[in-house]
Amino acid sequence: MSASDTNGSTKSLASNGGIGIANLPNQLHKIVTKKGTDFTLMVVGESGTGKTTFINTLLTTELIEPLDDASRRKKQLDKTVDINIHKAELEEKMFNVKLNVVDTPGFGDYVDNNDCWLPVVDFIENQYEQYLRQEQQPVRKGVVDMRVHACLYFIRPNGHTLKPLDVRAMKAIGARVNLIPIIAKADTLSPAALRQFKKRVMDVIDAQSIRIYQPPVESDDEHSTRRNKDIISAVPFAIIGSDREVKTEDGRHVKGRLYPWGVAEVENDEHCDFKKLRSLLIRTHMLDLISTTEEVHYDKYRTTQMKSRKFGEPKLKKPDNKKFREEEEALRARFTEKVKLEENRFRQWEQRLIAERDRLNKDLEQEHNLVKQLESEIEAIANSGSPNGKFFRK
Repeated sequence: MSASDTNGSTKSLASNGGIGIANLPNQLHKIVTKKGTDFTLMVVGESGTGKTTFINTLLTTELIEPLDDASRRKKQLDKTVDINIHKAELEEKMFNVKLNVVDTPGFGDYVDNNDCWLPVVDFIENQYEQYLRQEQQPVRKGVVDMRVHACLYFIRPNGHTLKPLDVRAMKAIGARVNLIPIIAKADTLSPAALRQFKKRVMDVIDAQSIRIYQPPVESDDEHSTRRNKDIISAVPFAIIGSDREVKTEDGRHVKGRLYPWGVAEVENDEHCDFKKLRSLLIRTHMLDLISTTEEVHYDKYRTTQMKSRKFGEPKLKKPDNKKFREEEEALRARFTEKVKLEENRFRQWEQRLIAERDRLNKDLEQEHNLVKQLESEIEAIANSGSPNGKFFRK
């Protein structure tokens, strides 16, 4: 045991039984257990990549209800990216986790997918902004934390490489949150094709400088270090999603997909990386995901905002939201059309006024000429020597 004197030097203090400092971890454990934690998970990817099935498989419950075909077709007519939040409270061994799952239906499902990732980025930054505003309040009790701690980006298994949409979206999202790339429906590729596809995806990520979540490798014990290296080597994670149990040839009942050639098991490391991804998200690195969000991504956003605006000043809203921009363009087109119609009506009215003016001027000129003609005749009669002229002279 040690203590510091007034000169700043440290002295060791001997104590037989100690004074109880070693109980601090137990106290922290009780506080954390009582308080629980918030964890927000976002899933991003095209429709049909198995996002809903994966979440339900991960949590072993139907948190997100799958959409039927009619709802999917109706959603495709909207041409917008929605943000749906599903909340749940998980309890295990007296420890509570308030889980928020953010789904993004409509992402990348249309012919024109330009800026389709902006609603996702806006949501992430809005959660940082709401948390920042709550921190600036005099009373901070009951702070709501909806900051996204991990974003799972589902990549369609096309067997080639990342699409331009994936590259641009992953760049924008990875700069703001812990991005974890996932190859969806890994059972549609052969083992050799899957390994090649993983390599191509990582080559593009490195070449494009896409920032993805890198869990810590070194640990106090050798087993944890080997486990962390095993998890990192699996990036991007190839997963198989299934919430149904099937029977294998040896009589086991497992979660997986049944094919004529056999069973693709969800929790088999030889078939996919589901167990490794679940370990990363929940069992081994959840605290690191939360602390990385707090100390890296949120702190970066907070520093940027504190430098660019005054304390308590609201953030300026971005006017380039795609949905609002489309509505604005539609309103502008309607306004322009109405203006053209009014201009045409005004021109027709003006032309009628001009025609009426010309007609009145012509009639006036004719009357004026007639008056002049009558005056000339009267003057001629007055100047003549007829009796009528004398009469007029009187």
